[in-house]
Amino acid sequence: MPTASIGDITVGYDEAGDGDQALVLVHGHPFNRSMWQPQLERFGRPGLRVVAADLRGYGATSVVPGTTTFETFARDVIGLADHLNLGSFALGGLSMGGQIVMETYRLFPERITGLILADTSAQAETPASRTARRQLADRLETEGMGPYAEEVLTKMVAPSNIARLPEVADKVMLMMQQTPSAGAAAAMRGRSDRPDYLETLKSATVPALVVVGSEDDFTPIADAELMHNTLPSSTLAIIKGAAHMPNLEREDEFNAALDTFLLSLEQR
Repeated sequence: MPTASIGDITVGYDEAGDGDQALVLVHGHPFNRSMWQPQLERFGRPGLRVVAADLRGYGATSVVPGTTTFETFARDVIGLADHLNLGSFALGGLSMGGQIVMETYRLFPERITGLILADTSAQAETPASRTARRQLADRLETEGMGPYAEEVLTKMVAPSNIARLPEVADKVMLMMQQTPSAGAAAAMRGRSDRPDYLETLKSATVPALVVVGSEDDFTPIADAELMHNTLPSSTLAIIKGAAHMPNLEREDEFNAALDTFLLSLEQR
């Protein structure tokens, strides 16, 4: 696994392929870069360079306790892109990763050629959800990741897929259990203060792919439709039979939607 020194942290990342076109993928909470391994294997090729990194506080990247703002995450994304000499690139993320994608586009629109927003939402936190995020942060630091992982597995992966794809369920559970609790807590505090991104999407000048699992309770189809209808140029892909992790639960369907989108970017 290669690493990069980005500001005050060391970032662990994987990459595949090479060429002038690039795709950077941002994982969600409480996962790590390995959630994108099927996509690195599928899309890394001559002509397309695919990069997936661990966010600050997750996986093999440095943990900085306290609060990690979305602006900090976004600047880490750009810092790694600079380190890898990626001038412009398509940027995709799932769940919290999708929100970090929107923050990155808000701050650095000139660097982004296309947006992939998977199982995420653009609306700001409500007062109730802001409080819940902060309470979860405190709980993760007190209890560790184990109890939380047990509680949310059936929302991350559809129950039918836990039975049908036990290796996927095991992978998702292991990622959650191995996440540093201090890093996850810092992200939750930052996430509680994230802005509304609908205005950012409304003014977007690049194409977008919006993806959502049909059984996703965390970020339902209505949230995906709102982003799709707000973006000036977007495609909506609803992945049937998937919950919050369609890139793992329905790998072929997710990859087909992403492949079509990437080909459209290449033709531009």
